[in-house]
Amino acid sequence: MTPSVTIVGAGLGGLVLARALHLNGIPAIVYEAEASAGARTQGGMLDIHERDGQMALKAAGLFDQFRALIHLGGEASRVLDPQCRVLLDQPDDGTGGRPEVLRGELRRILLDGLPAGTIRWGRKLANAKGLGDGRHALTFTDGSTVTTDLLVGADGAWSKVRPLLLDATPAYVGATFIDTYLFDADARYPATAQAVGGGGMFALTPGRGIFAHREPGGTLHAYIGLRRPAEWIAAIDFGNAAAAKARIAAEFAGWAPALTTLITHSDTPPVPRLLHTLPSDHRWNRVPGVTLLGDAAHLAPPAGEGANLAMLDGAELAQAIVANPGDVEAALATYEAALFPRSHAAAAGAHHILDLCLGDSAPFGLLDFFTGAFSRGE
Repeated sequence: MTPSVTIVGAGLGGLVLARALHLNGIPAIVYEAEASAGARTQGGMLDIHERDGQMALKAAGLFDQFRALIHLGGEASRVLDPQCRVLLDQPDDGTGGRPEVLRGELRRILLDGLPAGTIRWGRKLANAKGLGDGRHALTFTDGSTVTTDLLVGADGAWSKVRPLLLDATPAYVGATFIDTYLFDADARYPATAQAVGGGGMFALTPGRGIFAHREPGGTLHAYIGLRRPAEWIAAIDFGNAAAAKARIAAEFAGWAPALTTLITHSDTPPVPRLLHTLPSDHRWNRVPGVTLLGDAAHLAPPAGEGANLAMLDGAELAQAIVANPGDVEAALATYEAALFPRSHAAAAGAHHILDLCLGDSAPFGLLDFFTGAFSRGE
């Protein structure tokens, strides 16, 4: 008997799961809190790795469409000091195995690959509860309810499905990334565009850093990293964009204007992203009829792995369901047996990368890391 599969969250991992199930004749319904596919922007560039994200897209039958989205040159990496002196400049020679694509475009091809009606937009989960025998009831904020044989929480950091499995709550790691954008940067801010280069740029000192990436169309997307208490971030009035920019820029006094322009001249209001994580080594006991994927399962600092792991989670969960027809528990046990060690290792690595970027060794720890990665062909 084919189970009814309910996925909460239309992020990349949930969509890969729905698409891979669809290819194998197993229907799924995805409930998403956002009102529509275009309700908000979907973030910046993602590097999609051969060992996980690309494998997931192959399982979803979308690898060729993904290849058509690649931002050529996006794998280039630069490390600068605060005065824009180049400490490392690694060009994109096409052999890196981590091509860059826009998150929104990747999500689009996944949405386009699903049958009409698969996504139920504007359905924000209020709570979920077990009914016994592996079935669960979901109640949405609009008062509607559904029941399901198999519930998958793909609903991100603040998952409403996670409490069915464990009590872990995301904790602030002491660092915040603040989003800014410069549009048409080559024409309007040539010095900044030159400093960022063709791919990713890192300008770091202990406790602070400016991370930037070139996006298609001359857009520079920056993440201003600060190791500060949550209370310090909360004291900034982000409702006043000019004041917020000035307060953040003050933390980079003396840095080259080509770098601080990414803060002071942002074409969008700065948006703080306080970094929260789950314990790296957490796991849950098997609960019939429910599991998690992506950030709902293994929230970690951003280090290039999150989206890739979420998509691999979706692909492997679909594979386990297909391989165990009519036996949901065997499928979930198989999936979680691989999920836990993989996510534990990735989370530990992500914390290490964050420390290399904003810890006491910055930027030299990151330089050593990059040098080793490039020598290994990563």
